[in-house]
Amino acid sequence: MTLIAPGDAPAANDDGDFGRLRPRKAAGAFRTISEVADELHIPQHVLRFWETKFPQVKPLKRGGGRRYYRPDDISLLRRISDLLYIQGYTIKGVQRLLREGGGRLADDIPPATPSERAAAEAERHLVIEPEPPQMILTMPEPPLSPPRKLTEVERLRAALAHALAELEDLRALLP
Repeated sequence: MTLIAPGDAPAANDDGDFGRLRPRKAAGAFRTISEVADELHIPQHVLRFWETKFPQVKPLKRGGGRRYYRPDDISLLRRISDLLYIQGYTIKGVQRLLREGGGRLADDIPPATPSERAAAEAERHLVIEPEPPQMILTMPEPPLSPPRKLTEVERLRAALAHALAELEDLRALLP
């Protein structure tokens, strides 16, 4: 029989299920993009987007393009997240703070001004949380029956078809 000390116990998965146990990583260990996304509660595509906007975020890339984030990268991402989502800065505002701080973000940055907050709210809707496309939410029925509401699958399929059409229109504009 093997005894495990309380601090050595493996971690439960994200659902609190111990069915598939994972050992805890050391504090200084590199993390994958999925681990960082889970830890910071940010989608992976947002982390990849931030890499394009903040050159200070430079994860190590291995074969196949797999990203490994250093502890310093994770700290910077956590600070960027706080400035964007909690303190109300825009991406340009955080870029300015990084430039002024020589590539670092101070711990004592005050919350954003009201005008910066308004710009950040507008930016969030344009970049990360686009408004859902306007579409008709009824399907044609035989003339004698009233229109029915779309099922969730039909609604999602229509939204994806609309998004695909917009992407194809944008692709046609490229040289």
